Amino acid sequence: MAARGGQDGRDGRDGRRKGLRAAGLALTGALLLGAGAAGWVYLHLNGNIKSVDINGALGDDRPARPVTVPSASPSASPVPTGALNLLVLGSDSRSGAENQELGGGDSGGARSDTAMVVHLDAGRTAATVVSIPRDTLVERPSCPLPSGGTTRAASGAMFNTAYELGGPVCAVKTVESLTGVRMDHYVEVDFSGFADLVDALGGVTVTTDVDIDDDKSHLHLDAGTHHLDGTEALGLARTRYGLAGGSDLARIELQHKLVKALLEQISATDLLTDPARLYQVADALTGSLTTDTGLDSLGELTDLGRSLGDLEADDVRTLTMPVLPAPSDPNRVVADQPDAAELWESLR
Repeated sequence: MAARGGQDGRDGRDGRRKGLRAAGLALTGALLLGAGAAGWVYLHLNGNIKSVDINGALGDDRPARPVTVPSASPSASPVPTGALNLLVLGSDSRSGAENQELGGGDSGGARSDTAMVVHLDAGRTAATVVSIPRDTLVERPSCPLPSGGTTRAASGAMFNTAYELGGPVCAVKTVESLTGVRMDHYVEVDFSGFADLVDALGGVTVTTDVDIDDDKSHLHLDAGTHHLDGTEALGLARTRYGLAGGSDLARIELQHKLVKALLEQISATDLLTDPARLYQVADALTGSLTTDTGLDSLGELTDLGRSLGDLEADDVRTLTMPVLPAPSDPNRVVADQPDAAELWESLR
């Protein structure tokens, strides 16, 4: 069964067309707030961002970067427009009382329960978001560890064990091994910080097609349209066992709905004329992020936000990597070939 997501219907599309454009402009405005305000604001927001040196850790043992053609007439302040691939992970901490109250469970450490490869086409006017199910069995490569040494390579390992064992570096290396696509950047969103971001935006409105009754994620919703606060939105991103069959693929579909809803809320929130709300969003956004060292400053994130100014929500495809039940375990999946390989080839 090749699992694929899809775009929403035409109803309400005019409002959604502004979603990504507003998101880019709001991100730019939020990050520029620090540059235009008191120095301590800038230093605080800039200091919120955590980073990992992915390039330094992996070296040259990676897929090649695509060849880019420079612009014939670069402007004085060029906005990046080349094709770009980002690995976006949702890091779900299970430790600490706060995360347990938010439905993080009772085991220690953190897991990458959400993994999306975001491909921005050249010109940044179209994008493809591909989710990789956490239950996918993969060939996990050996990865360097921050403390020295390496992790052990494994065959038929669950995809999300790469992050558990080797952190962001191993997550990137495993995705590149699986896809053959070079990840230009890494963005990790802490789930508890995500809840703060949703609250700073005033919540999000999401329509669910089925009832959700999940004690583990602390989420209980009837089918229909709901305005969710940060804790509830986080529960929606996490929920799995409240869905039919406890399917990770069904959870991914809900996560795609949540991404769209977040963009719509950014579009509907007039951040640029509300400095207090703007600061709250900027603080929550930067405080929830861990990036590679190429995106770990307000200036670099601002450039990325500005480059999304012409990207509209209708131009974003949300997909799930084509998968099949694993022959060795019906509760796991494997990439459905050749469909998966063809999808990744289209993003190189």
